[in-house]
Amino acid sequence: MLILTLTVNPAIDRNVLTDRLVFEDRAYILSRNDVASGRGIIASRVLHSFGAKTMAITTSGGKNGERMEKFLAKIGFPVEFVRIGQEIRTNFTITDKQGLTIKLNEVGPQMTSKEAEAVEKAVEKRLSGAEWLMLCGSLPPGVPAEFYHELILMAREHKVKTLLDADGEPLLHGVEAGPTVVSPNQQEAERLLSRALITRAHFREAVTRIKAMGAESVLLSLGSRGVVATDGGQMIEAVPPRIDALSPIGSGDAMGAAFVWAAGKKKPFEDCVRWGVAAGTASAALPGMEFATLDQTKEMYKLIEMKPVR
Repeated sequence: MLILTLTVNPAIDRNVLTDRLVFEDRAYILSRNDVASGRGIIASRVLHSFGAKTMAITTSGGKNGERMEKFLAKIGFPVEFVRIGQEIRTNFTITDKQGLTIKLNEVGPQMTSKEAEAVEKAVEKRLSGAEWLMLCGSLPPGVPAEFYHELILMAREHKVKTLLDADGEPLLHGVEAGPTVVSPNQQEAERLLSRALITRAHFREAVTRIKAMGAESVLLSLGSRGVVATDGGQMIEAVPPRIDALSPIGSGDAMGAAFVWAAGKKKPFEDCVRWGVAAGTASAALPGMEFATLDQTKEMYKLIEMKPVR
């Protein structure tokens, strides 16, 4: 089973660990490092570590693109690069020893319509051998907001299942295409539905509304509070144990990857959700851009509380 991931707007992530994050006072940098990143690339990293067959498709341009390609050449799974004329972005993540995190993302390079078409063709070329396509992250300027919508329809024609992890208009248009799974976090769901989500009743209503917009299944990620999910049958809640979160950045990508990994093994929907929350929680407990291994996820899996939402 091949799981394709697509990252149209990758980045070099500069990760800085500080002793503390405070306003109007100095903090000290304890360490820093640069890594190749993007939601789909992270998902492929997690899938590969779980033993799944995966391929990442991403754009590359400029000196940052050259650096990214060198990083990914050592990563252990195939990556297909679509070259673009402008330089891919640099993102900044600042985390302190208590896990407080600030993330600053560049918008990304201006892409031409021909470059967007080249990405679409790269995906189409690989669909015949895939079971899942994960559409991950933001779209850079120049790529139409309907881009994911078209890819979801294309994947359906090839009988390939899709997971959509996006924000804003790409999420709105993508949901309307009927993806197999959509996995917004709380803030993305609030923007999609144009309302604040505060109570458990709000979360349940949000999942129901997003499902009604076209998605076959919905995973609403609530960070440390877990996930509320439905596949059209029973609505369920997956609640993780309390942990000391060192770096929550990327934990949502780990969640989506583990969900798809479990689905590829024909596990029931509820169990797929549990594996996803386990991977996301275990990853949040690790420093920097480290992600949970299968063994670490298995240990966390035992601690996830599953309960129906009534």
